[in-house]
Amino acid sequence: MKVTLDQDRCVGSGQCVVAAPDVFHQREEDGIAVLLEESPAAELAADVQHAATVCPALAIAVEGHR
Repeated sequence: MKVTLDQDRCVGSGQCVVAAPDVFHQREEDGIAVLLEESPAAELAADVQHAATVCPALAIAVEGHR
């Protein structure tokens, strides 16, 4: 699985951090999401997919998740 985050689209809602805190974080200064792990472990796949689904800006893309 490969995860990409478009920080230009991010609106700082923090939903990704709540859904997958091992994969996403937020910058202190503006709340924009930060991708901590581009290729997270398989056991995090459901959390990462949920994060992509709940992102209001559709800033998260997940490739290779079945």
